[in-house]
Amino acid sequence: MTTIEVMDTTLRDGEQTTGVSFSEVEKLTVARMLLEELKVDRIEIASARVSEGEFRSVKRITEWAKKHDCIGKVEILGFVDKTVSLDWIADAGGQVVNLLTKGSLRHLEGQLRKTPDEHLADIQFVLDEAEKRGISVNIYLEDWSNGMIHSRDYVFYMIDYYSKANIKRIMLPDTLGILNPNQAYEFCKMMTDRYPDVHFDFHAHNDYDFSVANVYMALKAGVKGVHTTINGLGERAGNAPLASVLGMMNDHLKLENSLVESNLTKVSKLVESFSGIRIPANKPLTGEYVFTQCSGVHADGDNKDNLYFNQLMPERFGRVRRYALGKTSGKANILKNLEELGIVLDPEDMKKVTQRVIELGDKKEYVSTEDLPYIISDVLKGGTSSQNIRLLNYNLSLVHGLRPVASISIQIYKNTYAETAVGDGQYDAFMKALWKIYDKLGREHPLLTDYWVSIPPGGKTDALVETVITWEFKGQEFKTRGLDADQTEAAIKATLKMLNIIEGNEVKFKG
Repeated sequence: MTTIEVMDTTLRDGEQTTGVSFSEVEKLTVARMLLEELKVDRIEIASARVSEGEFRSVKRITEWAKKHDCIGKVEILGFVDKTVSLDWIADAGGQVVNLLTKGSLRHLEGQLRKTPDEHLADIQFVLDEAEKRGISVNIYLEDWSNGMIHSRDYVFYMIDYYSKANIKRIMLPDTLGILNPNQAYEFCKMMTDRYPDVHFDFHAHNDYDFSVANVYMALKAGVKGVHTTINGLGERAGNAPLASVLGMMNDHLKLENSLVESNLTKVSKLVESFSGIRIPANKPLTGEYVFTQCSGVHADGDNKDNLYFNQLMPERFGRVRRYALGKTSGKANILKNLEELGIVLDPEDMKKVTQRVIELGDKKEYVSTEDLPYIISDVLKGGTSSQNIRLLNYNLSLVHGLRPVASISIQIYKNTYAETAVGDGQYDAFMKALWKIYDKLGREHPLLTDYWVSIPPGGKTDALVETVITWEFKGQEFKTRGLDADQTEAAIKATLKMLNIIEGNEVKFKG
């Protein structure tokens, strides 16, 4: 069986996403993760001649790749510019150039104002010079999809030449994302039938949301390689996301590949952090909610015989299945969440809690697993919520030229404690004062791992902000949310909620 090559171009095409620019260290880190953790076959890391910073990034990656015997997997986009790109790549330590040539007559005549023979003569010069420098060449046919629609004879003329030249791969880009799946299959099949000995890659863009479907059809047509980016980063609507392509190849086409599924989420989160582009919550395989069941009917079916499972088991991708709480929740969803917390309710109490969750969902309130202890306390104790830890008062001071200061007073059960601390910001000062109290009492406290501020989902005003904080405590990760007109106060509310969750779980539910 043919093993499909996956070339990931997050560090080149993905970096063309508006507002995305990776630092040298970030580029090296992503390159290492792609090759060592995810085990993609090849990576495209930069365009030649872009900047001095890009040159330094490429040099760091090639030096690392040579030490780890994978320099042949590192590719750089180059141009038909005599020896300028080749010299840049050679100086940066690269050994593979992805040469950008014209794949449509319109691009050739409109941009280069040359004939096909003149373009081929220029390309051959680069091929000869690359061979002298020991640089392997792959060819991009820029705007190939339009070439197949409007100037097919030109495309064949160029590939007739390339197929006999010293070129390792011919890469077929849908540069403007114009193809539909039928066209992708038809055009790629023409290539593989006419040139059976040529290694073709397919490079999809997602302008019509067809990128993964087009990759599917290109593979059905017999191409031997596909191009992806992590999280679908790329110009305009982006490129084919590696996660979706991986799931499709493994489950639908059953194609051999080298990728390690279990490391997908780790790499996806890393690129999310470095790029600043958040992963949509419903993005297949990597989104926060894609392994979350909302319907109570689904949870009930899963309880009885995993009736709503499919092949995309979350554990394959380093994830776990969750059951959402809201107006469509039934008893089964709540049971799943209570199991996670270690809480057991009798049937009558379960009915009351279920009704309360549905009421909150009707009001578009977000209900999380961590909210359940509060809901249980509110419902089962006549509407009074148990707050073992209370914030009695606090004072935050911000003066130009001085570090922020926080003075706080909290009540833990019946005892009151006060402390003052300075920090790098008002919330940081608040937390330092809080942890001073906890340290003196010998109490453990969690690690803050993520802090996200936004206008609440569905909100139509900037009068309120929502602060979502992710914590890690004793190997468990959970989130708390605070809502307030002031960002710092919202964060403090989320923090107080965290303290009571830990206190409730430790004292009440874990004996």
